[in-house]
Amino acid sequence: MLTKGSKAYSIIKMKCPRCHEGDVFFDANPYHFSQFGKMHERCPHCDLKYDMEPGFFLGAMYVSYGMAVAIALPSALIISALVDGLRIYQTVGIVLIEIIVLMPILYYLSRSIWLNIFFGYKK
Repeated sequence: MLTKGSKAYSIIKMKCPRCHEGDVFFDANPYHFSQFGKMHERCPHCDLKYDMEPGFFLGAMYVSYGMAVAIALPSALIISALVDGLRIYQTVGIVLIEIIVLMPILYYLSRSIWLNIFFGYKK
């Protein structure tokens, strides 16, 4: 599953979707805020241009939204099932804190997923 040549490898390791060698981001740790979101313009290994056109990564916003909903709904259900006596606003507050903490990871993963939608692996 996480072998070179699979989309999962490229997405999780945040590698170039074409060659799986070059890094997409300068720093793969989304919690290093001094380098947060800084992407290479092109793959350092195969020279693939990541940003095909202005606004290309706008679609990654929808991917990030989908992942946030996929995390928030089960979390809210689990929290309300495990903890008796919580009001709805308390459950929503806990889930919002969870999403805010995970936001940097969602940002990086959504851009990596978006790139992998448009580019395939080539040896």
